[in-house]
Parts: sequence; C-alpha cells; structure tokens
Amino acid sequence: MKNLLYLLALIGLTSCQGTKDIKTTKAAFEPVKYSKTITAEELKKHLYIVASDSMEGRETGSIGQKKAGKYLISEYQKDKISFPKGAQNFYQPVPATFLNAKRNQNLADSENIWAYIEGTEKPDEVIVISAHYDHVGTKKDAIFNGADDDGSGTVALLEMAQAFQLAKKDGNGPKRSILFLHVTAEEHGLHGSRYYSENPLFPLKNTVANINIDMIGRRDDIHPNTNNYVYLIGADRLSSELHQICTSVNEKYVQLDLDFRFNARNDPNHFYERSDHYNFAKNGIPSVFIFNGVHADYHRKTDTPDKIEYDALEKRTQLAFNIAWELANRENRITVDKK
Repeated sequence: MKNLLYLLALIGLTSCQGTKDIKTTKAAFEPVKYSKTITAEELKKHLYIVASDSMEGRETGSIGQKKAGKYLISEYQKDKISFPKGAQNFYQPVPATFLNAKRNQNLADSENIWAYIEGTEKPDEVIVISAHYDHVGTKKDAIFNGADDDGSGTVALLEMAQAFQLAKKDGNGPKRSILFLHVTAEEHGLHGSRYYSENPLFPLKNTVANINIDMIGRRDDIHPNTNNYVYLIGADRLSSELHQICTSVNEKYVQLDLDFRFNARNDPNHFYERSDHYNFAKNGIPSVFIFNGVHADYHRKTDTPDKIEYDALEKRTQLAFNIAWELANRENRITVDKK
C-alpha cells in the first residue's frame, strides 16, 4: 500500500509538472513579452537620426537618402538580422530608368532596403511589412525632415524586427517568414513598392499579407483631444480574416480606437490608393494600411522629430507588431475571399 501511494503521488507530481511546462510553453508564444520591447525611447532615438538635418530630407536617390539607408542596415546588423535568403545584400537596386519611366522627374538610381527573418515551420510563406524611407528632400535651402512622413513608419520597422528577432532567440521565431521592406520613391508615385511587386524576391503567390505603415507618429484635426486612435485602411478589401485579425488583436493587446472612415470606398481622399500597400493589394495580396491622418505639418519643413507623440508611435507600432505576429504564427494562412 505504501508503495502504491508513493507511485500515485509520483504520477501526480509528474502530471502537474507536465501541465506547468505546457502552460509555460504557451505563455512563451504570447506576443506581449516581445511587444513590450517596442518602446517610445528607442523609437525616438532612431527617429532623431533618420529625420535629422544630416539626412537632408531623404529625397529619392540622394546622398541623404543613401545615408539613411546605411543607418537602417547598421541597425539590422547590430541585431543580427540578415538580408533575405536569395539576395546578395540588404539592397534591392531600383534603376533611374524605372523611376523616370512614367513621368521623368530626373530621379537618380535608388534602392529598396530589405531585412528578413526566416520562418520556422512555413518559411516559403512570407509576410511583408513595408514603410517608405524616402521624403521630399530640400526646397529653397529648407530641409523637409519627414519625421512623421514616413520616418515614423521607418523606425517602426526597426523596432518590430528587433522584437521578432528577440522572440527567435528565445526559440519563439515566427512560423512564417517576415520581410521588412523599406521602399523608395513613394513620394514620386509609389515607385519602390511597384518595383518590388514587379520584381519580387519571393513569389507573390507565397506572399500571405502586407502590413504597410505610413505616418503613425502624430494626431490629425479630427482627433484634437486624443492620440489613442489609428486609421486602418484596406484590411477588409480582399480578406475578411485580415480585418478580423486587426480588430481582435487590437482589442486583446493594444486597445487603440480604430477609425475606419478612410476605408470607405467613396473616400474623397483616396488614401487606399496613396501608399505602398496598394501595389500589393492590386496584385491580390491582403493588405492593411496603418495611418494617423494628415496634419498641419504634412509635407512641410515643420514635420520634425520634436513634433512626434512618441507614446502614440509606440502603441501603433505595437499594434502592427501584434497583427504581424498573428499572421505569421496562425495555423492557416489567411484566405482571399473578396475581389
């Protein structure tokens, strides 16, 4: 009897320990731990560099833009995040002939910049997270820093990549691959993202979704009393699941007020067609555009890093990260159920 009681106790202890291990494993795969590594302080540090006067407004193909690109690459290298499998380096060259083909603006050769974390279980399925790192340069010796447009999205990608890399170090790397894509020439007609869509490194049929981040560091006149909001545009245009993921993830982890007014098909601003997600969406890839709306400093020399509301930038970046986490780790890729 004594031996039987001992055996039962041992089985019970082992069972409890097994349950504990399962719970610990599940908890480890929650994104909260990694989402919290995305901080206002680090975003601010990056943005004061990316949108500094030394970058000279990051005009497409300019010395300032190339300098900003080198900074982005140096940060990925610090975090031991590589360029994509199949690429020779961090650059996707975009030739001037392509940039000037539709409307000659005398643009110089430029580059998209990409970084990559390979998926652990479904590496051939790719989530693309994009932001444009160009701006409008200088005018009459004034520097147009482009802190919100789109320095904010640019640094958001750095922080998101770092968070995913930390998860990977803990053994919780994303199941699907993630391509962090800094595109050029958005300000001249979405040319960098169009170049990628026409010359994709990974087949578009294997691209699960695009999360595009363009201006997430300020508030607009529609929300004068709060920055705890964000506009989501396009999530429901091709995939009901993408829209559901965006809303449920926000409710669970971030609790921003989601504003869908610019998602209306009759939106007179046509924001759906005005940023880089559009070149993915028109190729049948479910896409969501994360955006804070325009403000008085939009495309002016006063769009500077000191005007950014870094608490809002932090929360919106965390939202984008959590959406990406769900897309990368869910069992089945989202389906296209709309035209």
